[in-house]
Amino acid sequence: MRCDTRRRRFSLVLAAALLCGLPAWSLLAQSPPPYSRRVDVAQLAALGRVLFFDASLSASGRVSCASCHDPAHAFGPSNALAVQPSGGLSPDRSGLRAAPTLRYLQSLPPFSEHYFDNDGDDSVDKGPTGGHMWDGRASSAHEQARLPLLSKAEMGNADVAAVVAKLRRAPYAAQLRAAFGADLFERDAAAFDAATMALEVFQQSPADFYPFSSRYDAVLRGKARLSVQEARGLAIFNDADKGNCASCHISEPTQDGAFPLFTDFGHIAIGVPRNPAIPANADPRFFDLGLCGPLRTDLRSQEGDCGRFRTPTLRNVALKRSFFHNGAIHSLEDAVRFYAQRDTDPQGWYRGAAHPDDLPARYRANLNADPPFGRAPGQKPALDEAEIADIVAFLKTLTDADQLTR
Repeated sequence: MRCDTRRRRFSLVLAAALLCGLPAWSLLAQSPPPYSRRVDVAQLAALGRVLFFDASLSASGRVSCASCHDPAHAFGPSNALAVQPSGGLSPDRSGLRAAPTLRYLQSLPPFSEHYFDNDGDDSVDKGPTGGHMWDGRASSAHEQARLPLLSKAEMGNADVAAVVAKLRRAPYAAQLRAAFGADLFERDAAAFDAATMALEVFQQSPADFYPFSSRYDAVLRGKARLSVQEARGLAIFNDADKGNCASCHISEPTQDGAFPLFTDFGHIAIGVPRNPAIPANADPRFFDLGLCGPLRTDLRSQEGDCGRFRTPTLRNVALKRSFFHNGAIHSLEDAVRFYAQRDTDPQGWYRGAAHPDDLPARYRANLNADPPFGRAPGQKPALDEAEIADIVAFLKTLTDADQLTR
């Protein structure tokens, strides 16, 4: 499943505007914006950067977007926590899911239950695809920016008015008025929309969010070579009978030459072990089922989607200290090892259980069984320890250059 040209249109328009200094609305709007002046993309990106680092936008005044999405860690967490501390007035209130990286989401399409790949066989339904958040419930970066600001488990604001009150008092309030019009704060909805738009445009900044500067990118440009071990790892990564990683984490440029994002943006059920570090999991009746709840509510009746979560990019994966949607695994080696041994040694992953312990039995038919899955308990895993080490060596070539110097 690969990204077609239409998926990249929005990010390319923003990138062109940023590079050329053109007015954002002259390129993006289909109708006049609800502001008293036209907004420049470069101005929006600069404002979005300020907002991204502003802890005063949380209810507690202690948590900013960057607290969970640290630029020094490829806009992912800087720690190994399964879920990040809340910025609400009750800091002990915990979320359900790990904070993902915000890099390489520039061509993430809106969620669709049925996706047909224009870069491949467009007669094949690839199933649920796209959307921001682990369950795809936000259709755009603009919509995604709203959710943390208003989530009790994240920035903890009571409502839109509470966020706008903070914006009115912010040191950059004059900059917001200059960008959107002197009357911006007369309408809470417009002011909130302006702030989330600025965050959205900042997250489309190429140098920050999709630099394509890893050593693997240099290899694709013909300016570097993989080591012998890294080349073995890439071969196993691509081998449909071995790692089979590239079936979801695309490793080759698209047909039109775009560099790979190492995700197909699809949603898949792989049966990650239950994480007791997530407070909600203390209740044995609770299950995080991804597409069919509890945070997403529109697909609750779609039982075939229960247990599915969006496939993340593997770019900068070597920087992570917790893996998968619930942060249950804490090393890259173990993350790869889980794929190889989930079915051959289930009791080693599920605390003695013979089946996934974070997915009710009635949904186990949803689990992906493609290689390296699909083997029986006691059988030889698809990957041995040397092959796991080779894949990890290759994955380390996906770290962006700016991250190597930190």
